[in-house]
Amino acid sequence: QVQLVESGGGLVQAGGSLRLSCVASGRMFSGYDMGWFRQAPGKERDFVAAINRNRFTHYVDSVKGRFTISRDNAKNTVYLQMNSLKAEDTAVYYCAARRDGSLYWTPRTSPEYDYWGQGTQVTVSS
Repeated sequence: QVQLVESGGGLVQAGGSLRLSCVASGRMFSGYDMGWFRQAPGKERDFVAAINRNRFTHYVDSVKGRFTISRDNAKNTVYLQMNSLKAEDTAVYYCAARRDGSLYWTPRTSPEYDYWGQGTQVTVSS
């Protein structure tokens, strides 16, 4: 069982930045695909960004050019750098891991992932 622990959420003004981190347990992190999802109040959990084992990335259109996903395999950590934040980015952000990493595909739906963190709240005030 892989444990995922997110951190870095908080309250920020519109236009500001935050960096989320997600640390994974175990020794197989470099072989995982990693993703970030978010869930706003009263809405479903939505895909935000993914990075596969080959460091190929994919973003939902609404965050392209503002968010950057990256990974540090030596630290078992995936990051989500969020710039130019908007009120509509307010949500609980979840980190996810896919056990059998892909060479070319970047998983972008919830069922493709095997493990989930508990989430970290991001609130953007307008």
